[in-house]
Amino acid sequence: MENCWDFVEWLGPDTSSSVILLLGDPGDLVRASAVSKSWRRFVIANGFCKKLCLTICPELSNFPHVIEVGTSAETEDVGSSSAAEWKSLEKEHRVYTYLSHRLVSPTPKIDFPLKAICASSTDHYPDESIDNTLEGSEQVDMMPSYWSSKGQEDPSVPETLTYRLLYKLCIIDEIRIRPFRAFFQFGFPIYSAKAVRFRISCSRVLREKGADKTGQHATGRDSSDGNIWDYVSPEFPMAQENTLQSFKLPRPFVCIGGALQVELLGRVQKQDADDRYYICVCHVQVIGRPLGPIFDAETPNTAGNLVLKYFPDARGYSTPPEKGSSEEPRESSSLHAYAARLMHLRGLHQMSFGTLLAIPIGMFGDDNDSDEMASD
Repeated sequence: MENCWDFVEWLGPDTSSSVILLLGDPGDLVRASAVSKSWRRFVIANGFCKKLCLTICPELSNFPHVIEVGTSAETEDVGSSSAAEWKSLEKEHRVYTYLSHRLVSPTPKIDFPLKAICASSTDHYPDESIDNTLEGSEQVDMMPSYWSSKGQEDPSVPETLTYRLLYKLCIIDEIRIRPFRAFFQFGFPIYSAKAVRFRISCSRVLREKGADKTGQHATGRDSSDGNIWDYVSPEFPMAQENTLQSFKLPRPFVCIGGALQVELLGRVQKQDADDRYYICVCHVQVIGRPLGPIFDAETPNTAGNLVLKYFPDARGYSTPPEKGSSEEPRESSSLHAYAARLMHLRGLHQMSFGTLLAIPIGMFGDDNDSDEMASD
């Protein structure tokens, strides 16, 4: 054993740091820190686990402080300042070791609840409002459920849909969008966009002053449009199909109850009734992994400094998604209201009776519902 060399001592701290920083797997860092006491001290003192987390998700730099809840580490009297500093480094190592594991682990994904904030335009408000995109089906109470933009002669005019995440701390991996198929128009046209891009605000607070669901604006840090956007995705092509299309982000994004903006780029479908281009969406989903209840975030002071809280005793437990306080059940509509809405929807007057008969019965609900309404 006399001929054994310590890798860190032999290469020196600078070269050793460069080598260890090449490790992209949190498990490799844990194994490196378990080699010996000197290696553990080297890994902890240089904060390699925190650096790995920041490499994976740069927005984690918004947390200048971390707190470990439920341990004696926060209240223990450690004596000298050097001992206190070491305890703080050990705490950060524990927190970011587990956080880095959560960032890369293939844990089950869920559909995060959203609250609709505003759309850049709405054709018939509230019948075709952004609220309809929160429904999982293209029909609700026998009525078509979708958002529609205003018509444009220029197909390059974009549209935006802005939402607030109702889950406090989560990892966003992908966003799914289903374009709307107008089954009440001749040919069943699909009003998709050419491409889509996403903007995400890491901040928990989205200033909603001046924004409404008729399509004015949302406030936010990418100040080009008055919003605070911490992440802007690349453009993804969108197919002109009535399917739930998945758009996976290049990397996971940690969001603290922030905001999502769906930017719909380009129009592909004209409406025959007015010869204008429209974009219609019937459903939007945000898919990812929750970080709670093991992790939480809070702003303890008016300066707005975020604190990442770690609850090691909460491992193995989960909590249901937070519900929006303003959510209300949708009102049912009678057959008369449904017929009136169909009459003002675009291009219906151009459909022949034969075309109406060709629409699948399932699109208007089951036979029992139809018979009951007819008897009324």
